[in-house]
Amino acid sequence: MKDLNFRHGDAKSDVFGTDAMINPSPVDKIPNGPTTPEIAYQMVKDETFPQTQPRLNLATFVTTYMDDYATKLMNDAISINYIDETEYPRIALMGQKCINIIANLWNSPEQNRWKTGAVGIGSSEACMLGGVSAWMRWRKRRMAQGKPYDKPNFVVSTGFQVVWEKFAQLWQIEMRTVPLSIDNPTLDPKRAIEMCDENTICIVPIAGCTWTGMNDDIEELDKEVTKFNKKTGNELCIHVDAASGGFILPFLKPHVRWDFRLDNVLSISTSGHKYGLVYPGLGWVIWKDKKYLPEEMSFSVNYLGADITQVGLNFSRPAAQILGQYYQFIRLGFQGYKAIQQNSMEIAEYLHEEIGKMPQFKNYSNEVVNPLFIWSLNPKYDKVANWTLYDLQYKLQQNGWMVPAYTMPKDLEQCVVMRIVCRQGFSRDMADMLLTDIRMAVSDLEKLSYPTQSRVEVNRDIHPKHSFNHGGRQCKKN
Repeated sequence: MKDLNFRHGDAKSDVFGTDAMINPSPVDKIPNGPTTPEIAYQMVKDETFPQTQPRLNLATFVTTYMDDYATKLMNDAISINYIDETEYPRIALMGQKCINIIANLWNSPEQNRWKTGAVGIGSSEACMLGGVSAWMRWRKRRMAQGKPYDKPNFVVSTGFQVVWEKFAQLWQIEMRTVPLSIDNPTLDPKRAIEMCDENTICIVPIAGCTWTGMNDDIEELDKEVTKFNKKTGNELCIHVDAASGGFILPFLKPHVRWDFRLDNVLSISTSGHKYGLVYPGLGWVIWKDKKYLPEEMSFSVNYLGADITQVGLNFSRPAAQILGQYYQFIRLGFQGYKAIQQNSMEIAEYLHEEIGKMPQFKNYSNEVVNPLFIWSLNPKYDKVANWTLYDLQYKLQQNGWMVPAYTMPKDLEQCVVMRIVCRQGFSRDMADMLLTDIRMAVSDLEKLSYPTQSRVEVNRDIHPKHSFNHGGRQCKKN
């Protein structure tokens, strides 16, 4: 007798012998009926199979490798809602332990047993919370002084991460940007101060700029802020966006004063899922003291069985990342983190040196201050090249590498660069494989007897919004 369920898929069916494997995956409508977990797993797995392998993705800052124990621990906690403190009180305590550890890494002067901070879904939420706290403190001061509080602004370099643009739009706060240039590739403290007035809620320097990998001079900025406040009587403060640098500087450059050792730094945000070495999404924000966290930012509910107070834009959030962060702190310790970050830095320095030796390229900066760097086509070579960096990106992608080519931010839009981000899981052998593929790709591109489409469009000086905009133009000094 024929088993009608056999081909449709049941416990006796081989996955690739079922109807599901000869039908397209759902696009617009949910399937009429259920299928087995084996088939559902295989269909989703196959959908992602052709993508770049995560460890070959040198575009992302996000952690793509954790050890088997960390992965298991996080998988075991995948169903846990961090906010439900009545059911999972130990996880809430674990989150606070992580806040303490990070605050002390950043030299917090707070005397309270439990330092003041909050968990976020990535550094974007953490940045938002730091920005909102500065805004609320400024607004409360203005109200107490009987002054207008309807035109707040903040100052940041044009190398800002997109969250700051969101912050400005969502809270209707003017964003004043200090232009970057080849001569000034990081925030110019004096120019930043020139943009400040009585309505400035804070200045946002960056430790580990997404665009370049460089650090703003936060210590020098702090000095300028002190002078500004003394001269004007204002209480201008600093929020440090340390999405990447927050987990690099404490381990590799502990002597650099960028954190709460500086008088005007009142809050710092970072990504736990970048160099915090945890799978996404996880962010942290720490305040210098509890008095700098406005009470209005804390919200309480009692419908989970007890009064629960939380600081955050999001209420429910996964607990797995908290476990992952605490595990990494215990597993690695200070020396373990230092070793991993140092290895990433040395591999980045090695790649920086080797790419800098290639006559076709020019490194953006002379040194590597975080485990990432950018480079462009050498201006002299660019004049005769039949290809652009976008073509090199495409060639590398054919070998599984994701090495992005992109235009720089405002005032440097004519500058096209490529970026490599070195993270845990990227070894020296992999770096050598990448260099081999870059050299082979360049060799192939140099054999072209005609310009590529991106090169043609650059030479025609097409509209800058085109997908290949300024594909081969170079970073030049003004």
